[in-house]
Amino acid sequence: MILGVIFDLDGVLVSTDELHFKAWKMLAEELGIDKFTKEDNKKQKGISRMESLEVVLGKGSIIYTQGEKEEFAERKNNYYKELLKKLDEQAILPGAIECLKMLKSKEILIGVGSVSRNAPLILEKTGLLPYIDKVSCGLDITRSKPDPEVFEIAANKLGLKNEDCLVVEDSMAGIAAGKAVHMKTLGVGSEYAQLRADHSAPGLAADIDWKGILEA
Repeated sequence: MILGVIFDLDGVLVSTDELHFKAWKMLAEELGIDKFTKEDNKKQKGISRMESLEVVLGKGSIIYTQGEKEEFAERKNNYYKELLKKLDEQAILPGAIECLKMLKSKEILIGVGSVSRNAPLILEKTGLLPYIDKVSCGLDITRSKPDPEVFEIAANKLGLKNEDCLVVEDSMAGIAAGKAVHMKTLGVGSEYAQLRADHSAPGLAADIDWKGILEA
């Protein structure tokens, strides 16, 4: 019996992919890297900011110090936060609000498990925060997915056992993280069929057998 659902944020409830791409592209161009593409951006899905930075730097040939890398990551985040100022409810993905309302009506606890440190801001800007019971994000963790830390913290904040939770993810790293701590998984997004989740659907607007998933 599922008592709580923990959602990844970007690509599941909202879409800020284009903003992330623009921010990384700005940094890449400043560093003289002109070959950072949207295909490279896809490789950054579900991983930490520092790991994402390595994807960018891997397109160049210069070796940087750890201090320089930390400054680059912070610079990118500042660009991203500036872009987030224009974020609103239009960033919410189809079916997300209806799904959250449905779960609320069934008294299912709702958490967010995101490696982004900006998750609380994104939830606030899009108006989704009132639907969420607890948030576990990059501010709470020291390890990124596929390490399950972010989901374990979310379950703990919700006061639930891991096995009583369902993780909703759009990345293989996220699905692996949920399974690592015996949480049920629902894979969504453009690559849902390849995520090896317990359940799968193209998105939250799809015809999902929530009764079967929650009561399994």
